[in-house]
This record gives sequence, C-alpha cells and structure tokens, in this order.
Amino acid sequence: MTAPAEPRTDSIDTGRWPDVARVPRAPGRAAVAGALLRRLARRLPIRVATLEGVSGPVGAPTLRLHRPRHFLHRVGTSGLIGFGESYQAGDWDSDDLPGLLTVLAADLDTLVPRPFQALRRPFTGALPERHDNSPRNARRNISDHYDLSNGMFALFLDETMTYSSALFDGDEPSWGRLAEAQRRKIDRLLDGAGVGPDARVLEIGSGWGEAAVRAAERGAHVRTITLSRRQLERVRRLAADRGVADRIDAELRDYREIEPGPRYDAVVSVEMIEAVGERYWPAYFRVLRRSLAPGGKIGLQAITMRHDRMVASRRGRTWINKYIFPGGIIPSPESIQRCSHEAGLAITAHRCFGADYAATLHLWRDRFDSHADRLAELGFDEVFRRTWHFYLAYSQAGFESGRLDVRQCIMEVRR
Repeated sequence: MTAPAEPRTDSIDTGRWPDVARVPRAPGRAAVAGALLRRLARRLPIRVATLEGVSGPVGAPTLRLHRPRHFLHRVGTSGLIGFGESYQAGDWDSDDLPGLLTVLAADLDTLVPRPFQALRRPFTGALPERHDNSPRNARRNISDHYDLSNGMFALFLDETMTYSSALFDGDEPSWGRLAEAQRRKIDRLLDGAGVGPDARVLEIGSGWGEAAVRAAERGAHVRTITLSRRQLERVRRLAADRGVADRIDAELRDYREIEPGPRYDAVVSVEMIEAVGERYWPAYFRVLRRSLAPGGKIGLQAITMRHDRMVASRRGRTWINKYIFPGGIIPSPESIQRCSHEAGLAITAHRCFGADYAATLHLWRDRFDSHADRLAELGFDEVFRRTWHFYLAYSQAGFESGRLDVRQCIMEVRR
C-alpha cells in the first residue's frame, strides 16, 4: 500500500502540531537511539533502508529512513512518542507499516535493554492534568476525538457507522461483509443481555446509534447517552430515519450523571470503558450495577491488554494518549473482573475475538487510505492524514501481535 505523502517539515502547522514541527536536538540520546536501531535490525525480521543502502532479510517489512538524523533525535528524546511523531513528520515510511509495527509490538517488552527500561518515564513525561477524566475533562477528551467530523469517520466506517470491532464469526473478512459483521456483533451483545420486546435498555456510550436503533427495532425502549454532540445528532437522525424515534431517548450526558432510578432490564456499553480512566473504573461499574433492575443483565464489550503490561504503562504518557485518545487507558481482564466483583457483579459469560478486530482495522485502514484525498475537503492536513494512517496501523498491529484483545462480557448481580 502506498504510504501517505511525506510533508515538508517547514510546511507543518506549528500551532496544530508543535512537537511534530519541532525537531529536538539531543546528540547523546540520538547516538543511543542509533545503537538500539542497529541492535533491533540484527535481532528482528525487519529491513532498514537509508540513502546509504538497505540491511535486513529480503521480504521483511522495511523501515525506510528519509531523514535519519531527525528520526534518531526524536526517538532519542521521546522514545515511542518520538517514533510516532517522526512518522507524522515524514521522517520515515514503510512498505508494510502494519507488518513492521506488528514485529516491533511482538517484541516490545525487550526492544529496550532492561537497564534502560527504568528511564521510560523521563522519556514519556508526566501525564497531563487533562488525562484525569473528571466530568469536565471527559467532555473535552471525548469531543477532541469523536467530534472531529462525522464526515471524516464516514470515510472509513461502513454504513452502520460502527466504530468498534466487528464479529466475522468465521466469515472471510471483506469490506462487503463488514456491515453484516458489525450487526452480528451488536446482536450477539443484545442477545446476551436479554434485549427483547418492551425491555428497558440503558446504553452507556451511544456511538453513532446503530446499537440503540437495533435494540429499539426489537421492540425495546432505549435510553442512550454520549458526550459527543456530533454523535448525538446522528443518533437522533438515525432513529427518526429508521422509524424508532419514539423508542429512543438520546441524551448528552456523563455516565456519572445517571440518576439511581429508574432501573433497566439491560445495560449495554460497547468499547466505552477505555475512555473512562483507571481512577473512575469503580464508579463506572457502580453505575452499571445500580442501573440494573432485578434479573437484569449487562452486556459489556471492551478492548483489553495483559495485566502486567497495563500496570507498566498506566502512569506513562503514550503516543495514543497524546494524539488520538486523551485520557484513555485500556483495562486488563483482571481489572474488569476486580471492578465488577467489587461492584457486586459477576461475569457469567465472555467471548474474545481479537483476530476479528485486527481484520476490522485492516479494512478501516484500507478504506481510509483509499479516500484520504477527500480529507483536505474536510479541513484536515497531511500531518492529520499520516497521524490517522499510523493510528490505524498501530492499532491493527496491537491485535495482530496479541498485545491487545477484545471481549464481550455478560454480567449479572452477584448472588
């Protein structure tokens, strides 16, 4: 696949992308980064290409350095954040970006020699205050991502506008089957939560409305909440277009603002927990618990990561936090288990399908790249294009390498 165009560093909008436009100068750290790059090139199945030549096994994904000095100074100064910023700036490209990132992700725990791993925090910096998802910060953090432009998201999402993993369930993944796989995912969760005619349903995190509308089409009465104004507008319009507006109450509301009553027969929440923040997970699960009517069920879909990796990364700033999901953190299965148990809930069923997320992201990335020429019409520049190209490939690599997984959990009140 053709990589996004390489922007000139002197053309980068310094107001919008200050740390991408600025090339740090740190000769000592750059020398260390160069030594680490040579070490990786010897240990891993990757190729490194510069103007001087190419090294590494034939057929392996290639890290093609256009501006090696910029690359090494960025990585030496900011570690993995600098690695991403270097891609945003056009210092490097790859003929197979997801493949390259998958190789690196699979070896991430040993990319940096152990004596240097203690230096991770100085490289990444302290978490900004806004990463604490207080009610005020959460509204801004959600808006920064989901209110970018419905038109931009429509460039790569299918007709359902579903921005979470599809469930192919053994089908060969393809663009033509993506909408069907998204509806299958939604229906599997609604089935697990027992959503049927006249069920009272609470959805925490509306997305662009497909789950709420499908629940309403089953005859359920749905209350759905979001902090995204653009999503709210689309949910209401979709409900009207599909003839179920009388069964859906869509609100701009924080989950912490949900009053103790009335209670619901089913509560569903799809890939919302990742935006809650570790500090607020207990509050989130308490809201899930207190919202349930007797005999009710919760359907939760969550991206997860291994617990030790979550613990190691939760206090550090990441490239994803900085440029894609401010305030976001992915939970581990153990943290979901612990928080649900403390809230008085029991996980009665779960299903993992991380390979389906890798396939979903592959399709999104292909679609985004094929429509990327329309980004300028929506007001987005080349750095944004490279940023999202990298984000989608980076996420795909997380699932391809097994560092990330996704699961649907059904929960009930613990007896």
